[in-house]
Amino acid sequence: MVESVNYQSHFVDAIGRLKAENRYRVFANLERDARTFPTALWRQDGDPTEAREVTIWCSNDYLGMGGHQDVRRAACEAIDKHGIGAGGTRNISGTHSQIVGLEEELADLHGKDAALVFTSGWISNLAALSTIAQTLPDCLILSDALNHNSMIEGVRRSGCEKKLWRHNDIADLERSLIEAGPERAKLIVFESLYSMDGDIAPVREIAALARKYNALTYVDEVHAVGMYGARGGGICERDGMMQHIDIIEGTLAKGYGGLGGYIAANEAIIDVVRSYAPSFIFTTSLPPSVIAGARAAVRHLKQSSVERQRHQRMAALTKHALAAAGLPIMHNSSHIVPLMVGDADLCKKASDMLLERHSIYIQPINYPTVDIGTERLRITPTPRHTEAHVTDLVESLVDVWRTLGLPFTEPKVVPFLARSTAAAIDPQCAYPEMKRAAE
Repeated sequence: MVESVNYQSHFVDAIGRLKAENRYRVFANLERDARTFPTALWRQDGDPTEAREVTIWCSNDYLGMGGHQDVRRAACEAIDKHGIGAGGTRNISGTHSQIVGLEEELADLHGKDAALVFTSGWISNLAALSTIAQTLPDCLILSDALNHNSMIEGVRRSGCEKKLWRHNDIADLERSLIEAGPERAKLIVFESLYSMDGDIAPVREIAALARKYNALTYVDEVHAVGMYGARGGGICERDGMMQHIDIIEGTLAKGYGGLGGYIAANEAIIDVVRSYAPSFIFTTSLPPSVIAGARAAVRHLKQSSVERQRHQRMAALTKHALAAAGLPIMHNSSHIVPLMVGDADLCKKASDMLLERHSIYIQPINYPTVDIGTERLRITPTPRHTEAHVTDLVESLVDVWRTLGLPFTEPKVVPFLARSTAAAIDPQCAYPEMKRAAE
């Protein structure tokens, strides 16, 4: 007699394997408050009756724009006027004027003819990469070895041949371009800023190779838009390279504090993705309130550099303080502060101890997000953190490191902006609600 399938056992076993490998993910029950961010209320074990205030040190709302008064006001006004939903896909329900306006803002931000907004940055990479590559005959995709999962899935969905080039290795990329030959369609795919190590791509050199060997370029700027460049256009704007990159992909969920992803390119490329990508065509549009908030954030950061300046100062100050305490940070030139642990179990224990003992939330980063043996705590300072927050963070991490027996490094001096520069940046100018909350 043939035994019937025990479906439940397969699901239970799958979760058991994750737990055995210390890869099981636990979501902290955190309630953000726009007025007091980066603090939040933590409800341990989801208990609604007990809540403790904790400081968040790992948010991707890098500039705190999710709580900015102009952004909140725009979103609330849109809800009052248009309701909470979009009503369907843009094909079925039409294109709202809010989203048309946002796409115009994004095209202008990146100096491109047009832009297209998606429900998330993950979907924008999946849709754009797969559609663009499929449109090109016999396209070879040359992908940086450390590209994000969304880019990997987009490349896979395309069905095109791919070749990985060593991370940020220009010589290796050039070898692949030479091997492909001038007659073949080629798409170079990379990120401007890699979020786990915090290193920055050699955009200028990549663009030069693309021109030399007749390849298209596609850059993911999700961890840089809003935060770099005179108007927040990202690393490509900062380095004067926007006009040399064919397709720029970004997000509205990090530097702009909202939700959604987008691509900006010439009109033909945008129209192809709009017309052929199933994950765009058949997905309900973002609601007007989300779009209005994102549009307000993009507009604000085009005009204001106060948030970017204070953000860079707080990132540099945090790195300086951690390094001076002998905590093993990975040095880079961006706002990302990776604190290396190197063991999945200890990384989770360090995260739990920070939360339970010190009321600091930093999630553990384990495999497959990073390689086994490179587990870490990923710290992301914001303009709304203060020097007092940094002092508390360092003291708490030193206690955790000593308690768990984690290795320290030789204390180092990491340069940061002079106090005279920082003193000219008043966080209350950018975030008036901080002053009200403190009063």
